[in-house]
Amino acid sequence: MVVGVDIIEVSRIQRAVDRHGQRFLERVFTPAEIRYTRGHGPELAARFAAKEAVSKALGVGVRLLAVDGVDWKEVEVLGNRRGRPQITLYGRAAERAAELGLTEWAVSLSHSREYAVAFVVAQ
Repeated sequence: MVVGVDIIEVSRIQRAVDRHGQRFLERVFTPAEIRYTRGHGPELAARFAAKEAVSKALGVGVRLLAVDGVDWKEVEVLGNRRGRPQITLYGRAAERAAELGLTEWAVSLSHSREYAVAFVVAQ
């Protein structure tokens, strides 16, 4: 079993959206995540934190910061039909999970006006 956790200031993500708009959204989030969150800062921040938490659980970080890391859009966090967040991995993230034998993922997201946090467990 592996875990990953991340916390981020909602204002940091909102500033990036305000400053870079669609370009930022399309660089970090999948089209489905953009539609699902409808651009709400706290929802985007929670998913940003989840992507970071997954990369930590995979032991590689995000490619921007680590040569062997995963890309932002290789980790997708969407709600199921009841709104429960679920993780889907693509590309290098899926390959790394397979290398580690990780087939089951659970994620918990929470946010306030100021912070968003994500906690990930995989086995």
